[in-house]
Amino acid sequence: MFFITQATAYGYCVDRCAWNMNETNMIDQLNVFFNDLSGFLWGWPMIILLLGTHLFLTIRLRFPQRKIFTAIRLSVKRDKGASGDVSQFGALATALAATIGTGNIIGVATAVALGGPGAVLWCWLTGVFGIATKYSEGLLAIKYRVRTPDGKMLGGPMYALERGLGWKPLAVLFAFFTAMAAFGIGNTVQANAISTILSETYGISPYVTGVVLSVLVAAVILGGVKSIARVCGLLVPFMALFYVLGCIYILVVNSAFVWPAIKLIVSSAFTARAAGGGFAGGTVLLAARYGIARGLFSNESGLGSAPIVAAAAQTRNPVRQALVSSTGTFWDTVIICALTGLVIVSSVLAYPDISYANGATLTRAAFTKIPYIGEPLLSFGLLTFAFSTILGWSYYSERAVEYLKGQRWSHVYRWLYIVLVFVGSIAGLQVVWNIADCMNALMAIPNLLSLLFLNGVLVSETKKYLWSGRLDEE
Repeated sequence: MFFITQATAYGYCVDRCAWNMNETNMIDQLNVFFNDLSGFLWGWPMIILLLGTHLFLTIRLRFPQRKIFTAIRLSVKRDKGASGDVSQFGALATALAATIGTGNIIGVATAVALGGPGAVLWCWLTGVFGIATKYSEGLLAIKYRVRTPDGKMLGGPMYALERGLGWKPLAVLFAFFTAMAAFGIGNTVQANAISTILSETYGISPYVTGVVLSVLVAAVILGGVKSIARVCGLLVPFMALFYVLGCIYILVVNSAFVWPAIKLIVSSAFTARAAGGGFAGGTVLLAARYGIARGLFSNESGLGSAPIVAAAAQTRNPVRQALVSSTGTFWDTVIICALTGLVIVSSVLAYPDISYANGATLTRAAFTKIPYIGEPLLSFGLLTFAFSTILGWSYYSERAVEYLKGQRWSHVYRWLYIVLVFVGSIAGLQVVWNIADCMNALMAIPNLLSLLFLNGVLVSETKKYLWSGRLDEE
C-alpha cells in the first residue's frame, strides 16, 4: 500500500507541477496577447481619434475651457428643486473618486518610465483639451437620461447611443466593456495597489488587507449611489488637498530642479533625442502614446465612465451639469497629474541614482527621497486614491450591468465586485494592467463616436443655455 500511495503521490505532484507550469504559461501568453493588443489599440489611430475629438469639440463648442471658473463655482452650489438622485457636487465627487486613483501616481510614473519625460506634457494636454470632451459627455448624460419606475435616474453613453443615435448594438458593447473594465481599472488593480503598499511599508498581510478592504467597500456600496456620493463627498476633497499640498512641498525642496524639469518635459515631448538626467531617450510616438493612454486612464475624458454618475445629478438643465463634470478633468489631470509629473521628473534630476526603468519603483524612489513627508504622502495618496476609485467604479459598472440585464443582475454583480476586491488584494495581477488599457480603448471608441455624431445636439444645448446666458433656466 505504501508504494502504491507513494507512486500515486508522485504522479499527483508531477501532474500538479505540469498544471502549474501550464497555468503560468497561459498567464504569460495572456499577458503578451493583451500587451500586443494594447499596443495596437493605443497606436496612432486611437491617438488621432482621442485627441482629434478633444480638439474638434474644443473648437466646435467655442473653448468651454474658458468657463472653468464658472464651472467650479457651480460645482459647490446646490441646484435646489432640480430632479436627480444626488447633488451636483455629489456626482462630481463620485466621478473624481473614480478618476483620482493609481493612474495619478503610478500611472504617470509608468508613462515617464516607458515614454520619457515628454509623456507628462502629453498627459497634461490630454487633460486640457479633454475638458471639452468631459463637458460634452456630461451634457449628453443629462439630455438622454431616463427615470426608472422607482424614481432613479439612469444615463451615460449607452443611453446616448441608443436614444440619441438608435445604435443599440454599440450601446450594448459599451455597457459590456464598462462592466469588464471595472474588474481591472476600478477594482483588482486598485485593491492590489492598496495591499502591496501596506505589505511593503507596514508588513500587513494581503489577506488581512483584503478582508478589511472588502468589508469597507461593502459597507459603502451596498447603500447605493447616495451612500457612495456621501462618502466620496467627504473623502475626495480631503485626500486631494492633502496630496496637492504634499506635492507642492516636495517641489519646494526640489526648487532648483523644477524649471529644468519643465524644460525637459516640453523638449522631450516633441523631439526624439536622449532626455538626459537619468532618463532614457524615447521617440515622440512613445511619449505621445503613453502620455495620452495614461492621461485617459487618469482623467477618463472620452472614456464615457463619468457621465454614468453625472446622469444622477440634481440639475435644472444639461449644460449646468456639463460644466460641473468638466471640472473633474481639470482637477485630475491639469492639476494633480501635472504636479505628480513634476515631482517625479524633478526628483530624478535632483537624485541621479533613481532608476526610471519601472513605474512603481520610480514613484516610490522619487517620493521617499524627501525626508519625513515623502513616504507617508505616497502611502496615504495611494491608499485613499485607490479606495475611492473602487467606490466610484462600482457605481459605473453596476449601472452598465443594469442596462444589460436589469436591476436584479446588478445586485448580483455588486456582490461579485466585493469578492474581487479581496481577490485583487491577494493576487499578483500584472496582466490586469494590460487588460485595463484594452478595455479603456474599447469603451472609448463607441463613446467618442456618440460625441462626434451628436455634436449638433451639443451645440444646440450649449447655445440655448450657455452662449445665451440662460444657465439658471430649466
